[in-house]
Amino acid sequence: MSNAKTKARPWPEEIRLEKNKSIVRAVFDTGDAFELGAEYLRVHSPSAEVKGHGAAKRPRAVSGKRFVQIEDMKAIGNYAVRLVFDDGHDTGLYSWDYLYELGRDEKRLWADYLRRLAEEGSSREPEMGAI
Repeated sequence: MSNAKTKARPWPEEIRLEKNKSIVRAVFDTGDAFELGAEYLRVHSPSAEVKGHGAAKRPRAVSGKRFVQIEDMKAIGNYAVRLVFDDGHDTGLYSWDYLYELGRDEKRLWADYLRRLAEEGSSREPEMGAI
């Protein structure tokens, strides 16, 4: 007999934007808890700007976001949150599944992101004069 909980998708028990505006804390019913940084969430936005459009070539890695902050977090129904970043980006919907994936795979995804930046000759640092 299988355990129904092991088959169910992880469900958030808490998703909170910390007061410092640089961390989203996500606690799931699996017992997993993640502290996801604003820069990490911004460069892994599920938006078409970051992911690309359909079968089109993957866009360049988002660079210059080392100091980005989250201005607001808005619930979208009972399935996602929209993060509003201080650089004006607000088009990605972070579903519960995607937030869980970002937390679970953070080490690998962050390493892949840093590798892409290096390959593209880009940086996490903002351009001079940018925030």
